[in-house]
Amino acid sequence: MRARAELLVEEVRRKMFDGKGSTAATMSVAEAATLVDTLERLGLDFHFQQEIGVVLGRLDRHEEANFAGSGDGDDLHTVALRFRLLRQHGLWVSADVFDKFRDSTRSFSSVLRNDPKALLSLYNAAHMANPGETMLDDAIAFARCHLEAMSMNGELTSPMAEQVARALDIPLPRFPRRLETMNYLAEYEHEDGHDGVLLELARLDYELKALSQWWRELYESVKMSYARDRLVESYFWTCGVFHEEEYSRARIMFAKVFGLLSLMDDTYDVHATLEECHKLNEAIQRWDDSAVSILPKYLHMFYIKLLSNFAELEDSFEPHEKYRVSYVKNAFKLSSEYYLREAKWSNDKYTPSFAEHLEVSVMSSGFPMLAPVVLMGVHNGDSLATVEAFEWAATVPNVVSASGEVARFLNDIASHKCYMIEHNVGEKEALAAVAALAEHGWRTINQEFVEMNRRLLPAAQLIVNLTRTLEVIYLGGRDGYTFGGDIKGLIYVCVLDPTCVIL
Repeated sequence: MRARAELLVEEVRRKMFDGKGSTAATMSVAEAATLVDTLERLGLDFHFQQEIGVVLGRLDRHEEANFAGSGDGDDLHTVALRFRLLRQHGLWVSADVFDKFRDSTRSFSSVLRNDPKALLSLYNAAHMANPGETMLDDAIAFARCHLEAMSMNGELTSPMAEQVARALDIPLPRFPRRLETMNYLAEYEHEDGHDGVLLELARLDYELKALSQWWRELYESVKMSYARDRLVESYFWTCGVFHEEEYSRARIMFAKVFGLLSLMDDTYDVHATLEECHKLNEAIQRWDDSAVSILPKYLHMFYIKLLSNFAELEDSFEPHEKYRVSYVKNAFKLSSEYYLREAKWSNDKYTPSFAEHLEVSVMSSGFPMLAPVVLMGVHNGDSLATVEAFEWAATVPNVVSASGEVARFLNDIASHKCYMIEHNVGEKEALAAVAALAEHGWRTINQEFVEMNRRLLPAAQLIVNLTRTLEVIYLGGRDGYTFGGDIKGLIYVCVLDPTCVIL
């Protein structure tokens, strides 16, 4: 992903700055100012600081003759945009540039009142006023009056409506840049003439930063040193499920929920006493803030973060999507039940039959939990993440259970041991038998793809992408998730340099 971002940076540099920071050949004043504004609002300006500096310098010196379409920058939107950008970068520009838009009474011309784009630019620009610049106070009052009227009368369409509402609360020059990037990422693609390369670059850039920051804050706050610190490895798995650019939201949500599941898994598996496991499961089943009181102190912050992260995920959904979180919560609770059952076996030193082991380990493999998680963040433009698909995933259909079998048989020493004991065979024979069972799981998946409801096939294909990635993570018996060094080369391919291939 990082390598893809670097390639996109160079493509933008060649396409928009002629590779030299020059905009003379292809851009007008309006286009150049818009490009700088877009890069900043998408959070991409740090990639192009030198080029942006050149453009701003030329805008500051009024070198319009050196831009294509000389003289096109006289409209209010462009004048206001140029004004704001220059002042934000510490370059003086007089408020007199707005005089041309005022009539003989020194009031702003009435012809501007029906141009929301120009009014919004004027409103934001005027908030760069210095003490004593009363004309800019007039500009704020004029723009605000007409923007509020248009907003109240329902005259604004998306994304202008959202941008106006945001600015009326907090004008753009005073709005936190990170939050603006979050909002503008969703809005930019709906703007006329948006650039697909810039949009992809912004999403990749934001995605990597957002996940890294989220995980570091979570991992450090829960103080679970026994748990695996494996954001990069889980992100590699995430990219294997949905690599396409339009699945950015799905990747972020999947990585977050998987990270939380991994922390819970490690608690059951390597740290908690059986009594603590029972308490953790009780709290998970209750899923209520008050349940933190029954947990040992070292799990308090994890439980608080678990609930708050799910609440934040639910808040991020549109009203018609919020139902999805309930499916993921139920799956999380189900995983906890099976983790507890394995913890009991371990505590009691109980050796289950192979059939018992398979029943529980398939469920604790994570696939029944991750099936709805895969669907959770998918936008439903292609009718993939439907209520029908979530209901189907919640029943643990054959595609999901067979994927869980493959996951377990690819890397599960316990499966080999159970088989050896129950069938009284050596390790070599057990390994061969378990490998054959993994193959049978794949063939079950193949059969289901042919026989299942065609409406559900796209959802099933996404879920099986999880299994495909596991084939690589566990190739040759390695555990590339627990021991990240085992797939260091793969991570390099995915995140750093997709031009080389390493298995």
